[in-house]
Amino acid sequence: MAFVKGLGTNTGNWKPNNNMNSTLETVNLFPEEVTNIIYVSAVYDNYVCFLSSDGKLYQTNPSSFQSKLKAFENLPPMKCVDSGFYHFFAISDEEIPKVYGWGRNGYHQIGLNNNNTTRVDNPTLVQALNDKKIDSVHPSGYSSLVLSSEDQIVYGCGQNTNGELGIISTNQNAMIKLHENVVKVFSGHSEHSFIIKTDGEIYAFGYNQGGQYGSGSNGTQKTPQKLKFEFSAEEVSQIVSGFEMTALLTTDGRLFVSGNNSNTSFGSSLTKFTEYNQFKNQKKIITNIAAGYNFLVYLTEDNEIWTGGNFNNSNSLKKVINLSENELSFNTIRCCDFSTFFLFRSETKSYLSQDLGKLLENGHFSDCKIKNIPVHKLLIEARLDHDFDEISKYLEESCQLKDIENLLQWIYCDEIRNQKKTIEILNHFGIQKPQKTKLLKNDLRKLLFDEETSDFTLVVQNDENEDDNEDYDEEDIEEEELAVHKFILAARSGLFLDLFQNLDKNLKKVKDYSKKSLDTIELLIAFLYTDEIPITADTDQELVKEEFEDIIEYYQLNPKIPILNIFDQCAQK
Repeated sequence: MAFVKGLGTNTGNWKPNNNMNSTLETVNLFPEEVTNIIYVSAVYDNYVCFLSSDGKLYQTNPSSFQSKLKAFENLPPMKCVDSGFYHFFAISDEEIPKVYGWGRNGYHQIGLNNNNTTRVDNPTLVQALNDKKIDSVHPSGYSSLVLSSEDQIVYGCGQNTNGELGIISTNQNAMIKLHENVVKVFSGHSEHSFIIKTDGEIYAFGYNQGGQYGSGSNGTQKTPQKLKFEFSAEEVSQIVSGFEMTALLTTDGRLFVSGNNSNTSFGSSLTKFTEYNQFKNQKKIITNIAAGYNFLVYLTEDNEIWTGGNFNNSNSLKKVINLSENELSFNTIRCCDFSTFFLFRSETKSYLSQDLGKLLENGHFSDCKIKNIPVHKLLIEARLDHDFDEISKYLEESCQLKDIENLLQWIYCDEIRNQKKTIEILNHFGIQKPQKTKLLKNDLRKLLFDEETSDFTLVVQNDENEDDNEDYDEEDIEEEELAVHKFILAARSGLFLDLFQNLDKNLKKVKDYSKKSLDTIELLIAFLYTDEIPITADTDQELVKEEFEDIIEYYQLNPKIPILNIFDQCAQK
């Protein structure tokens, strides 16, 4: 089941509750087939929506957390979901993504044009966006913004009394085009939003009576106002908003807040973004932040949870829990509007990156070191596209140990932790857009069956015609040799790990004894390298799928890998 933890009240009451939970509680409400929750979105404390890794949307009332959830029916898989004050938006994971909205629509905030529709209980297609290439949704108070990154256009709908849409009109608007040349949008449980434009500047608009823009004043702006900060737009990792307050996180883990002190717990109300002294003086690095309506939650690099604002009947900044003491690990926070937040692992990593990440922990079949960290020369060179000696020299002379560890997280896991420093190192090696231009599976695909770099040979019997040949003789069986890499197979398969650990070090070749066809073994190896099954028109799909049903157990693959589902998806393409 999914591992989600919640802290706070689960009464559904908007007011802070004196009997709130002071410890984390596991949320046990998902069907057994749900192995991963990738997002939690919450509305007003009345409904909470969960998005699972297979794209299903689940919704519940906080008071029924221990009841089994059922997914919304008759929907395509979803790739993201987010919530405003009383409404949700989600984007389908399809070749041509579609936007769905549900919840209250009294101000047209879910983009439906029907004036008589004040509430929609199930995700409903926002037809006004059907011909738009929307890739992110940003519902807020009683309005919503959506962004087409490809076109760099923001569309929006809903209430605009305080300039929530960034336009002069005070009408309640159905979905309309709002702003051009926009690359990023930030909004939240609030009536103000931030956008980053192609000019590299940050702009704010909407309600600002608490000084939540961080602009130095508290005047509401109905059109986007350019802001000036001590950091650039490129250094901004997150901006989260609640009522009359905003928190901003930089890529190097610094936290800034602005707005009403009762909701930030800074010590005084602010009209400019300012760092908390508690975090600044202790040199704490913040890794994730979230905002409810009137409180903030922070996750630190050393696994502590801090809250500010009106959480748990306290308006002081304080440490709530040290997760390490409870042997817990999360990377994402999501707040309900009042008094409850969730911690979970947002596992956007593939099973490939999860398995290779184990090599950082145990160093299996490492052949070199960087600052005494066991690493794999071939993988380092494949990902950075430079000679290992050159890479090692630069890292050891120019980078701190923590920077090297963060870089290795990208090399092995496609995960960027300290974005600013990691990207700086990658830029040094000529990698400009690591999250788009360099992907782990693409780099490993280059090594697939590569005889030049291979350090081991898997011998497979090519006996697929055995049943059709009356004169079949075991002595006539042909054998094929597949060039493989020990560390990749050992990371992904328990069978290969055991085999390689117990082989004579001088042995460079071994037979496959699974009695599966050559086609199946080739597809298996391709999957171990790329998390993909390269089905072609010549593949005997029925035979291969049948053989894969027990090859998973034979090769001791990660039991969570939905490999047969992956096979079906590939076969449908």
